[in-house]
Amino acid sequence: MTAIVSCRALTKTYVQGTLEVPAVRHIDLDIEQGDFATLAGPSGSGKTTLLNMIGGLDRPTSGEVIVDGTSLAGLDNNALADIRLHKIGFVFQTYSLIPVLSAEENVEFILRLLDVPVDERRARSREVLHQVGLAGMENRRPARLSGGQQQRVAVARALGPKPAIVLADEPTANLDSKTAEELIELMSGLNQTSGITFLIATHDSRVIAHTRRHIEMTDGRVTLDERRNRAIAA
Repeated sequence: MTAIVSCRALTKTYVQGTLEVPAVRHIDLDIEQGDFATLAGPSGSGKTTLLNMIGGLDRPTSGEVIVDGTSLAGLDNNALADIRLHKIGFVFQTYSLIPVLSAEENVEFILRLLDVPVDERRARSREVLHQVGLAGMENRRPARLSGGQQQRVAVARALGPKPAIVLADEPTANLDSKTAEELIELMSGLNQTSGITFLIATHDSRVIAHTRRHIEMTDGRVTLDERRNRAIAA
């Protein structure tokens, strides 16, 4: 399988006064094309730090991240932003939608930054909104959407540029049980039908129950990395 993300001896240490606090310790990890993987662990285990370094939102103290064949080591902020724009889709627990824009316009926003022609980006926005079950809601602003619908818009926005990988940080944290289940089934379905690669940092056992690869972290290290032929029952 092709590695979409490769981490090599990846380390992140924060300095607090005279103390050095290791958050991620010498991690070697490959996320392969088509993976639907969860990254779990207790608070302080380093999973969000790892996700942020993979996404180019945080720089490692040492080691290297390679995303879709491009090393992030040594890239300046503009080059990192370009990698995020072209190769990585992000889904956060707080939706991060622009309130004055419609669902379609929120999805289009990233495509506009990529200079996609207006007709093409409009068609792509409608396509991915249909994929996430929001056909007919293109013109609704976030205030007229439920929390689950807003998170579906966030997933559609992440999918718009056809990224190499989608990184999701606690995407179900603000959703009720039924809506969370529907969202993770949606993401799992997108992975299976379209081959979209997902890496999801989560505490949510419902998310973990759908995984086909489960990675656990403790004290900044990967302590478990298992593959399953199918998701276990929730």
